[in-house]
Amino acid sequence: MTATGIDFGTTNSVVAQWQGDDVEVLPLDAHHLDADWRRPGFEFLFPSVVGMSSLRSGPLFGWEAKLRSEEAAEACKRLLKSDEYVNVQGRRFAATTAAAGVFTAMRDGARHNLTEIDRAVITVPANATGAARYRTRAAARFAGIDVQALLNEPTAAAISYVHDMREDAQILVFDWGGGTIDVTVLDYEDGFFEERASRGVTELGGLEIDRRLRKLVLDRAPARREWTPAQERQFRLDIERSKILLSSQPSVRVRTPDDKEVEIFQEELEDAITDLVDRALAPVEECLRTLHMAPLDVDDVLMIGGTSQIPSVRAAVAEALQMEPVPTQLCDPMTAVARGASIAAAVLAKETPGVIQVANSHALGTVVMEDGRRRFSEIIPRNSPLPWSERKSYTPKRDHERKLTVEIWEGDPDKELSDSDNVQLTELTLNYRTPRVREESRFDLEYTYDSDGLLHVKATLEHTGEVVVDEEVKSFGSGGATPEVRKELDDLLTAKPVSSPLLPGNGGEKGVRLAAERSQVGSPEKGDYIRTLVVDGSNLAWIGRSPSRPGVYEEGDRPSFAQLLGARAALAKKFPEADIHVVVDATFRHKVAEEEKAAVVAALSKGDILQPPAGTEGKGDALVVAIADESDAVVVTNDNYVELQRRHPWLRESGRVLGATYTKGMWIFPPRICVAPPGVRS
Repeated sequence: MTATGIDFGTTNSVVAQWQGDDVEVLPLDAHHLDADWRRPGFEFLFPSVVGMSSLRSGPLFGWEAKLRSEEAAEACKRLLKSDEYVNVQGRRFAATTAAAGVFTAMRDGARHNLTEIDRAVITVPANATGAARYRTRAAARFAGIDVQALLNEPTAAAISYVHDMREDAQILVFDWGGGTIDVTVLDYEDGFFEERASRGVTELGGLEIDRRLRKLVLDRAPARREWTPAQERQFRLDIERSKILLSSQPSVRVRTPDDKEVEIFQEELEDAITDLVDRALAPVEECLRTLHMAPLDVDDVLMIGGTSQIPSVRAAVAEALQMEPVPTQLCDPMTAVARGASIAAAVLAKETPGVIQVANSHALGTVVMEDGRRRFSEIIPRNSPLPWSERKSYTPKRDHERKLTVEIWEGDPDKELSDSDNVQLTELTLNYRTPRVREESRFDLEYTYDSDGLLHVKATLEHTGEVVVDEEVKSFGSGGATPEVRKELDDLLTAKPVSSPLLPGNGGEKGVRLAAERSQVGSPEKGDYIRTLVVDGSNLAWIGRSPSRPGVYEEGDRPSFAQLLGARAALAKKFPEADIHVVVDATFRHKVAEEEKAAVVAALSKGDILQPPAGTEGKGDALVVAIADESDAVVVTNDNYVELQRRHPWLRESGRVLGATYTKGMWIFPPRICVAPPGVRS
């Protein structure tokens, strides 16, 4: 069985295999790569895309999906944190299902290269949540791939580098790809790796830079008409390709679907992303500060991921660390992670000598009540070497409890529990067969975190020694891989194109008649068509309600989930053909009344409502606007989104936002325009 490493990326994936004394990177899908996308090393990339075309039967993957789809689901890896849904040809699939489809296609591509992927080490971002790690593993398993281990991407890149150099070193890995920025400091000594610190920012990568470049183009050549979905998709591809070219040439010419050509210079894009680069450097400073290190204490700097190859990014890292990064010839930014994963697979299979030691990037714990407040109680500290086991003793608040709910959390215990860095993975039930007084009901809660980044929880009653909880965390409060994924995957792999208003030529005028009629969107005439609505659920749930004191909730002044469901039903009735996304803040389920909490958790689990993943800047508002930006949707909110308007000026355009009013049991959704903040032109 060949030792295989898979770099499952947000934008692209790469597969490599150990060949006895060296690594071979597999060109899984090179035959589908178009001439205008051919760049050095691109033959080894497998775009992490699922798509459909009316010209083909069945789903498309890889370069075919990226370049030839009329409709595609991209960046499904980003959605694994909460297992949100992706839409493919009008059908909803869990992100785990889409990821399983990509893994299946990579396995098929390996067979075309006369090899098999039955078992593999798969890489994940260093700051990936437990939920994302579990779903990555589940997706691979559904594709028929046995997962040897989940390995952090920076560690994999370092393994690839030291395999060639074989020198002891303290290495800083700056990993900036399509979806996230991760910075990790590792020690390598005598074949032994130790992850010393890791910090990162989710939702910050090449996708955000694409949006900046798009804005540069459209500021000079504004859209003069509504573009078809096919034209919009082609424009996004042209923007991405132009961004790549600007890393190696002084300027590019970009043509819009209105047949307007704009020249963009490398310096212009670099100026436009200065703030993004500054945000990407913050984890570097955090790692050094955590370890009490100076920049010159670092021996080697590895820069991996496509975004890290932008000249201004390399220059900024060199300045911050006072040294030049390792040349790309010694650490290939696109293939180093997959190469390192395959070497790790060979080490684990004892095909080559070595020891691999990884650490957890988040603290793990539970929640306790102290002075009337919920607080993160840490059990396994951040940066503990894996595998690691730790236990802590807890006492119930009341005598004679029959059942306790134990919440499983990961994040940063130094921050408020409501902070976006903290996320509840799931909750487990502890049952007392014989209720006792508090002191005799104490229990030890033991967490075991293995080298795959998967968590096992065990609870033992101190008084009797009885084990009352003993299971691996496989169920996550915001969703999770379920047996339905198998059926969904079969449906996805056998899906056939159907008539869809989203595809040109199949939906008549209705599917493309959007922007021209948005001014009538508040009271549409029969036949008007809104494709997508994004609802600011927390905003609507608070209408007519506000706490009398900050953080203190009395009866009637909490957000109402029932009220939100009523608003959604009214929207569905008013716009029967619209795809409706409902977004709530991460703290929403903690603020609703006790009797509504179970319903909110169930809705999150089924994907009926969405909440921002841990680490999302701007919380629920940012997710609302991001979905609307990507899908050209109409937002439903009474908020002005002042902090987001500079980045998303379309919020001030007519027809892009609906308000919401609830009066005498009736919902009304009048058109509105977000008011520009001071100093911003409307």
